[in-house]
Amino acid sequence: MAQIFPFPALRPKPELASKICELPYDVLSSDEARARAKGNPLSFLRVSKPEIDLDPSIHLDDPRVYAKGKENFEKLIADKALFLEARPCFYLYRQIMGKHVQIGLVAAASCEDYEKNIIKKHELTRPDKEDDRVRHIETLQSQTGPVFLTYRARASIDAFVIKKIAEKPDVDFNATDGIRHTSWTISQQADIQLIQREFAGVPALYVADGHHRSAAAVRVWKKLKTSSSSSFLSVIFPHNQMQILPYNRVVKDLNGLGLDRFIERIRECGTLRIQHQPSPSKKHEITLFLNDIWHVFEWNKDFVDRENTTGQLDVSLLQKQMLGPLLNIDDPRTSDRISFVGGIRGTDELEKLVRSGDWAVAFSMFPTQIEDLMSIADQGGIMPPKSTWFEPKLRDAMFCHMIRG
Repeated sequence: MAQIFPFPALRPKPELASKICELPYDVLSSDEARARAKGNPLSFLRVSKPEIDLDPSIHLDDPRVYAKGKENFEKLIADKALFLEARPCFYLYRQIMGKHVQIGLVAAASCEDYEKNIIKKHELTRPDKEDDRVRHIETLQSQTGPVFLTYRARASIDAFVIKKIAEKPDVDFNATDGIRHTSWTISQQADIQLIQREFAGVPALYVADGHHRSAAAVRVWKKLKTSSSSSFLSVIFPHNQMQILPYNRVVKDLNGLGLDRFIERIRECGTLRIQHQPSPSKKHEITLFLNDIWHVFEWNKDFVDRENTTGQLDVSLLQKQMLGPLLNIDDPRTSDRISFVGGIRGTDELEKLVRSGDWAVAFSMFPTQIEDLMSIADQGGIMPPKSTWFEPKLRDAMFCHMIRG
């Protein structure tokens, strides 16, 4: 059963939260982060992507980058822009994006549970990306980016949350992208114990987003073996509040196939017809932007592996039946002929890329369902790369978890 712990969060002064809190380090390029933080000395991008304050010629894994992040982090603390909670607490973090609302519990999740697979994973991690997060955590002695976890919703936890958010929040602001971020502190011992009892009945937590952050935190714990490093910063949402957007694909060329031959080969896998709607309407349907026209494609039922949840995913079918055999993209992780476009950018971005002439075809995907993610994780399976795009993104610096011994 899941162990979660209260912790004393390092967090922004409420009146400064909108200036400090930022998008995660891994959704912005260095140039995008540099432009975003321009004119804002409080931007947490100066901590999470500190290369923006250095000469662009300096490599991202240069020790000076991590040292600059530590310097900027300590300045925010010294200037009292960030303050440390006096005692361990839980917190609630609500995000509102248009009509979508999600409310997560901010807690320290157990590294031991991660090792025992009570916290279940569905992605492979890259050693170089893990190494980067390990160095960041060790240099700052803090986990500054939360891991996005989910669990199968429980009515008793929902009832507690609904009651708590009726109270006045600690922080409440609208970010520049229009997403509203609100937090509440849970400091009463009776409430803390209630939450821990309820989560003790949750059989598993699932990493939705943040596989590299959680893996890095566990590596730091194994090295330090301190009580403060034995857990990692997380925000835990009920599964029925999760919003997954599609993770779309664009490919540079048709692998030497002419347009007519490419279409002919696709039709061997299913039905293809022209349509003006750029997004698929259901599972096992994909839309393609090709030759300046949107097409809708639906897989033949014989191609869908009913015995294998991973094999039923549209991203799996696309890779196995089209990207590999037709377009010769055997490893999408390493191929420079494919790129991935988060659904937040919309299908207009897919049209723009193909019309630029730099890309030949775009695939618009139906979003992976959270039930499929949990089922695959329960089976110990691994999802294909870039299967899910969770939105809205958790803001860095809303809460930091200090790991000083």
